[in-house]
Amino acid sequence: MLRGSVAIVGLGETPVGELPTQGSTEIAAEAARLALDDAGITKGEIDGLITCNPWVEPHLYHAEMFSEYMQVFPPFCMTLNAGGATTLTAVMRAASAIVTGVCNTVLMTHGDNPRTGMSGLETMQKMTTTLNPQFELPYGIPLTNGYAMAGRAHMLEYGTTSEQLAQIAVSARRHASLNPAAEMRDPITVDDVMNSRVVADPLHALDCSLWSDGGAAVVIVSAERAKDFPNRPVYFLGCGEGHFHEHLFQARSLTTTAASESAPRAYEMSGTNPRDMDFAQVYDCFTPVVLMELEDLGFCPKGEGGRFVEDGNIELGGSLPVNTHGGLLSHSHTGHPGSLFALTEAVRQLRGTAGDRQVKDAEVGMVHGQGGVLSSHSTLILGAEATL
Repeated sequence: MLRGSVAIVGLGETPVGELPTQGSTEIAAEAARLALDDAGITKGEIDGLITCNPWVEPHLYHAEMFSEYMQVFPPFCMTLNAGGATTLTAVMRAASAIVTGVCNTVLMTHGDNPRTGMSGLETMQKMTTTLNPQFELPYGIPLTNGYAMAGRAHMLEYGTTSEQLAQIAVSARRHASLNPAAEMRDPITVDDVMNSRVVADPLHALDCSLWSDGGAAVVIVSAERAKDFPNRPVYFLGCGEGHFHEHLFQARSLTTTAASESAPRAYEMSGTNPRDMDFAQVYDCFTPVVLMELEDLGFCPKGEGGRFVEDGNIELGGSLPVNTHGGLLSHSHTGHPGSLFALTEAVRQLRGTAGDRQVKDAEVGMVHGQGGVLSSHSTLILGAEATL
């Protein structure tokens, strides 16, 4: 049983935005150093390492390359790539490795610099490599357009409005304004979102996530050891995955995602339900994704995500504060490492150290990631205690 078996005892975050003097490897190493310092340990105590291949400096054996760079040679060494779901998939693997005795202390670190390390053309070329060469690539459907199709489908099926989508961006920015580490902190309004340029109908520029440099890391150990570290541990309670498709043209639905399967599995393992969550950090590469995730994660009925957001539920002080650090929309989107900042924010919330954006009496929270175009979904439930 994985529930309550491991805990996060260290976190590290680099600055985000433009980091022109650092490459992706250096950024990941800085995040790792900060996480080790936070945990009060040295790199020699790491016997498990999980990394994710960056966009700018990919390596065939990235984890092995990074272990060489850091001069740590752990018996458990793994490179994972599930897009925006990578972070939570990695936590699951780390927990399994610790519980089965493969290793004792796992460092997970991601870093990348797509903002300064790639041109706009290079970014577009990288994104097109994920398209199906027969049914998608010939029609020139960029990544953004796939999400726009899903957003439009939700609007047509359920009556969701552009104003409701805009409210998600406004909420993210409001939370980011309370976070000194966020890239974008100036307040915005629904009108600001609606008046920003259209990128791919119905998505406006402010419906879309940032593109940033940065990295983050966490240290994971067994629950038995967790209280020996200097900071309050945050415990793994449950997890689940769901995978419906690789390419969007094979999707079962444009409005229901595999979060509808990953979440029930996480709830079952943790012994919780949606009403138990004090907050949720969910993947917000584009505003329609948040609506569909809120519905599929069980926080509101299908089709009612727009009204749920419109009623202020996702704000600090609402029934379910969402993306309290600002999310990908306003904190940063560093490529594959992006969802790791959602995890470190969840750790801060459960430690009670989130400052002005702290959720009162936070004891249980969710982190959810998705990769591809609504493809791979991973749900993680964390708690301030090992048992509820």
